[in-house]
Order: sequence, then C-alpha cells, then structure tokens
Amino acid sequence: MLSELLSIFRADNPLHAMGASFKEMLQLACDMTLSAGGICFGEKTLAEDRTRIYQDDVRVNKLEREIRKKVVAHLSIQGNTSDVPYSLLLMSLVKDVERLGDYAKNLAGVIDIHSAPLPEDAIVQELQEIRRGVENSLQMAAEVFTSSNRERAIELIHQGRDVAHRCEALVGRISQSGYDASTTTALVLAARYYKRIGGHLLNVLSSVVMPLHKVDYYDEEVL
Repeated sequence: MLSELLSIFRADNPLHAMGASFKEMLQLACDMTLSAGGICFGEKTLAEDRTRIYQDDVRVNKLEREIRKKVVAHLSIQGNTSDVPYSLLLMSLVKDVERLGDYAKNLAGVIDIHSAPLPEDAIVQELQEIRRGVENSLQMAAEVFTSSNRERAIELIHQGRDVAHRCEALVGRISQSGYDASTTTALVLAARYYKRIGGHLLNVLSSVVMPLHKVDYYDEEVL
C-alpha cells in the first residue's frame, strides 16, 4: 500500500490536503506521547505540559473529523471512484492516530495515581527501554512514509511486536514484585498504555507494507 500512501502526499494529488492533515495528526500524537512520557516518569511537572496534551488532543480529534468529512465529499463527486483505495486507507489510519492521542492522555494521567518518584530498579529500567522504543518508532513513522523506506517499516514492525511481548512479560514481573498498591498500578498501566500506543502505531506502519485489505494485520511471508 506504500505507493498509494505516498501518492496522497503529492502536491498534485486532490487528496493532498487530507494527507497533510494526516501528517499533522501523526506529529501531534508523537509530541503528545513524548510529553506524556515525561510526565509519567516525573521528568515534567508543569501543569502547562499536561494542558498542552489535552489541547493537542482536541486538535487531533478535529483533524480526524475534517479528514472524514473531506473524504466523503471527495468520493461524492463523480469521477473520483479511482481514489476509493486512498480514501479508505486514510479513514483507517486516522482512527489509529486518534487513539494514539487518547492513550497519550491516559499515560499522562498515571501521575494522578502515583505522584511519588518511581523506583530506580530493573523493572522501571525495562519500562524506560520500552518507552524509548515506542517513542523512537513514533518519531520515525513520518519519515517511513515520505522516504518510501519499506525495509525500515518492516524493521519497525518487528521492533514493535517485540515491544508488545516485552510489555506483557513486564506486567507479569510487576505482579510478582513487592511494590505498594499505587506503584504497582502505575507501572502496570504505563506498560499497558505503551503497548496500546505501540499497537496502534503498528497498524499505521502496516499500511506501508500490506495491501489495503490486510492493513492492521501482519503477513509473516511479507515480513
């Protein structure tokens, strides 16, 4: 689906405005996730940082609605049936990016459950590594689309699937730890939110390597 996706971003494509809005959504979701991670791990304490996340989420939601409206309007014009695959692709992708924003908000909200500094131990170190993996993939996503780097997309998908397995294993380790209730809850939620953020990003990346009817799935022969 990469050629179809890239064609959306060409200036001469009638869907270019929608593609630009999608790229803005993805960048906002990336910024929100980075800020939310800083808040979750106690690196950011300003109320403005959290307020900005909520403001960006409102913008992401508006962009999703705008893209959907433009898609419907575009397809209602006679002669645009050839753009159906591109339009369907955008409709699928914007929902995943919208969910990225929601989970970023949830991640920032972990501080409400456990405001004290997180322990400096192997479990939190593992969670930090998971965080860095998710953040790096988010930051690479836009480049993957614009550079036609299918091999890089496949690499990120493999990394993302590994992160998901690490999240599941980490939750098991947390459940066997001696943390107090609030620390346990905060760490489990953070691991789950990073897994879901990574999962929705995987759905977006799958559009680079999979045909439209297999977007959100991962054909082992392709990977």
